[in-house]
Amino acid sequence: MSESVSTPPPGRSVLVTGGNRGIGLAIALAFVANGDKVAVTYRSSSALPSGILGVQADVTDAASIDAAFTKVEAEHGPVEVLVANAGITKDTLLMRMSEDDFTSVVDTNLTGAFRVIKRASKGMIRLRKGRIVLISSVVGLYGSAGQVNYAASKAGLVGIARSLTRELGSRNITTNVVAPGFINTDMTAALAQDTQKQYLATIPAGRFASAEEVANVVRWVASDEATYISGAVIPVDGGLGMGH
Repeated sequence: MSESVSTPPPGRSVLVTGGNRGIGLAIALAFVANGDKVAVTYRSSSALPSGILGVQADVTDAASIDAAFTKVEAEHGPVEVLVANAGITKDTLLMRMSEDDFTSVVDTNLTGAFRVIKRASKGMIRLRKGRIVLISSVVGLYGSAGQVNYAASKAGLVGIARSLTRELGSRNITTNVVAPGFINTDMTAALAQDTQKQYLATIPAGRFASAEEVANVVRWVASDEATYISGAVIPVDGGLGMGH
């Protein structure tokens, strides 16, 4: 008697905002390796690895977000995993920070996350399942001189995650925050050696993280192994902030 061969279930529909480079791209690739159907948003056109659907979107524009979701839904089905990663910085000391420096960063990093979550939640509520992961930063909890705008936007994501957990938790929708510390990127590599040494001296692990180390945590917290975790802040910072 021949054995029946079971067909593996199709991967989930995953959307990563700002997923065309850096941590966002590493997160997208981690989900691709997991067998998921992955889409990323980007603002300016860029080449993407095979297996990733790119959709142009601006998280400060609700109509742009709706169009991007509509395209992803047509290609991959309703978004089941949303990773809100898109963000900008406009660093400067408070006394030099213009109101636009502050509001533009908050509008992209915090209100932008609100916009994509609101759009994604419609499909998740209908499906009665979903995983939302917000990419914050150690700066949002630890603070950093010259980053009042960025820190405020990243701290606000914690409030969103915990409020959504209370609103949507009964529908099998989890919302968690991943807070990276210093990551090995082109930006950190370009820092002066003395500056890098100063940063490293504050990190108990004694090294910067790789983007893949952040991506693995995001993939895990969106997996079935983490179904009972919601409203959590997970630091990936080598002990720098320890979640505070």
